[in-house]
Amino acid sequence: MRFIWPEFLWCFAVMACLPLGYVWLLRRKRREAVVFSNVAMVRQALGPRGAWRRHTPPALLWIGLLIACFGLTRPVMQVTLPADYMTIVLAVDVSRSMLAEDVEPNRIQAAQVTIKEFLRELPNNIRVGVVTFAGTAQVVQQVTDNREILLEAIDRFRLQRGTATGSGLLLSLATLLPESGVDLQATIYGENFGAWGDGFPLPSAKPSPPVSKNRPSAAVPPGSYSNGAIILISDGRRTHGPDPFAAAKQAAERGVRVYTVAFGTAGGFIPGWGGSNFYAQVDERSLQAIAGITEAEFFRAENSSDLTKVYQHLSSKFSLERRETEITSLFGGVSFVFVLLAFILSLLWFRRSP
Repeated sequence: MRFIWPEFLWCFAVMACLPLGYVWLLRRKRREAVVFSNVAMVRQALGPRGAWRRHTPPALLWIGLLIACFGLTRPVMQVTLPADYMTIVLAVDVSRSMLAEDVEPNRIQAAQVTIKEFLRELPNNIRVGVVTFAGTAQVVQQVTDNREILLEAIDRFRLQRGTATGSGLLLSLATLLPESGVDLQATIYGENFGAWGDGFPLPSAKPSPPVSKNRPSAAVPPGSYSNGAIILISDGRRTHGPDPFAAAKQAAERGVRVYTVAFGTAGGFIPGWGGSNFYAQVDERSLQAIAGITEAEFFRAENSSDLTKVYQHLSSKFSLERRETEITSLFGGVSFVFVLLAFILSLLWFRRSP
């Protein structure tokens, strides 16, 4: 907890003195009161509950004022609340390595099924966009809250050669934040456009095109953007295109979290002609680094069940969020209840205010 107006903390020193003043006032009244010779008569007049009744309203009033002092400092704390209107961009790897059959029936079909389940479970206040990447990156579906359109977009995935993870990440960032200043020229029309590989970099591939040098007018802390996020699902390492780590830094500079999911097993392979197989290994390190740069999370999914659990976790994360919230009104309401109760009891018992 922190305080927006900490200078009002001195009020607690005053509140600590009030009980001492109350005790002093009681003793003074005793000295000025009429002295009764029959103590038993006084006790009978007060009754067995007279003592605590006498002090209850002032005690409630003091507690109410103490809570009000907390309110004066304008306290702020981390509170878990329903997420506001937000946007998610799904960046899905559609390289040929997604044909690997280590996940039944294969990686791409299993991913499509679980993504659809994820979309159906998301709250209605969350909009979603879909980006695919392989040799190139493209927006399959612009951001929308229409779930039927999104489900149809998932069925339009088409596999390509190559894995341009940086292109997919930058295009997702531009889709999430259209006015973020991301230059997509280097992403879509890079110098080594067409230098493809199947899960491994080609020796003849040209140097990666530079990631846009555009930066936000003022960099914000990584992970501070609470109105949207990117979920990147991939099974292989980048073979060409912009550097995905530099792309992740651009997302971090805009406060956007990039949650990464490594889908597949270490022994995944693509059946080839004549019984030959092409191995499609999962590049966990790169995906972990991307998530770390953007202050997000990395997930490992070796089968459809694992991927479903990942999406369920993300769905709950996007439905609820922890954010700093000023709770002055809460202290004000509780303070009012204590003060009101003090006045009511005092009027009922003694026909006067405390």
